Amino acid sequence: MGEEAPGPEKSGLLEVAKTVLSAFLGVRRRADHERAAVRVTPAQVIVVALILAALFVLTLITVVHLVVG
Repeated sequence: MGEEAPGPEKSGLLEVAKTVLSAFLGVRRRADHERAAVRVTPAQVIVVALILAALFVLTLITVVHLVVG
């Protein structure tokens, strides 16, 4: 009586990374968006987005140092 139906399974790291990368590029299929909207939590998106943004900035800094210096 007190049992709830199990909710959708949470997304793995790879799926969240694909979601964030497609958001960075602005490219996303509607079916992927609807499927991810149920499985991906906002905390997962925030953490992965911060990590990928930091990696992007570090990559740009490294490339500039290699070209200039």
